[in-house]
Amino acid sequence: MIAKKMQNYVKNSSAIRAMFEEGKKMAAMYGAENVYDFSLGNPNVPAPAAVKKAITDLLEEEDSLVLHGYMSNSGYEDVRQAIAESLNSRFGTAFGVQNIVMTVGAAGGLNVILKTLLNPGDEVIAFAPFFGEYRSYTDNYDGVLVVVPPDTQTFQPNLEEFARRITDKTRAVIVNSPNNPTGVVYSEDTIRRMAAILEEKEKAFGTDIYLISDEPYRELVYDGAQVPYLTKYYHNTIVGYSYSKSLSLPGERIGYLVLPDELTDAQDIQSAANVATRILGFVNAPSLMQKVAARCLKEETDVSYYDRNREALYGGLVKLGFSCIKPQGAFYLFVKSPVEDEAAFCAKAKEEHILIVPGSSFACPGYVRIAYCVAYETIVNAMPGFERLARSYGLVK
Repeated sequence: MIAKKMQNYVKNSSAIRAMFEEGKKMAAMYGAENVYDFSLGNPNVPAPAAVKKAITDLLEEEDSLVLHGYMSNSGYEDVRQAIAESLNSRFGTAFGVQNIVMTVGAAGGLNVILKTLLNPGDEVIAFAPFFGEYRSYTDNYDGVLVVVPPDTQTFQPNLEEFARRITDKTRAVIVNSPNNPTGVVYSEDTIRRMAAILEEKEKAFGTDIYLISDEPYRELVYDGAQVPYLTKYYHNTIVGYSYSKSLSLPGERIGYLVLPDELTDAQDIQSAANVATRILGFVNAPSLMQKVAARCLKEETDVSYYDRNREALYGGLVKLGFSCIKPQGAFYLFVKSPVEDEAAFCAKAKEEHILIVPGSSFACPGYVRIAYCVAYETIVNAMPGFERLARSYGLVK
């Protein structure tokens, strides 16, 4: 029999992945062109040409024993230094090699830092709606996830409720901006107010509270939106980044943690994260992709592709009577379900071969997430099905 903890994980396994697997089955049955799969945040924009060039150049230029061998658990020093210098140039920070730990994507980074920080019973705060795996990651290290209910008018963090939920057991707070699933970018005012609350609570309880900024979508923003760099606002900030979306490399699992010197017990945290990388079984982030990332620091994905999809899907759904806040970043729409039971709405959409994810997966029932990182034609071809759904719920006549 499998472990009790794993029994719960299997039972509550990601609805996103389940829908993705269902999509593959439906594509085999009805033809891929007749299934409109908006379930998974899997980039449909090719990686920049520089990525392929970097891979082939590295294979030709580097000693294969070095390129494919072990290094420090925190990653190659030259890669970490290059990333630190890039961040300093972009955000006016002052990071060095010691502040960067290469990770197996953003998810790997979150697991490393939670392993580093949490004692059993420590609390981790997340703002609904949030990426559902935060709950599993926290539970995996015997932490307790505390959920701040959403402000469904703006989907900015509900800071009044946040302040009420901080206790002497609060060890970490996870924020995700641009946000999955809403696409909302947390404003600078929100971040400043959040930082002030954290500083006040640290003093009141005599504890250290770490703000973990989960940033896989940082580069995917629209209409000139600016994403604040959180280490500049609060001393105990840790950043987790991934190249999965910015370079369209989700399967390569490459990212990094930023562990600033301003952290309380910074050197201990940096050392412990290095060890956590090893004992979690990652050992180190993929060696080839570390070097590729370092050579592609100035590369960008084609955000205009996602923007076209955003405008088409948002405009089309609003015209049909659906309610949704317009996303400023990432590649998701978070749409209010026309019925209270959003799972029933998802099931009805499935009858139209449209696959979307219930908001309960993000601790926000009554909504559904639609990932628009798909072919433009998928959006166009899905619109008649969305129209039939709208008519069936009386949104249009």
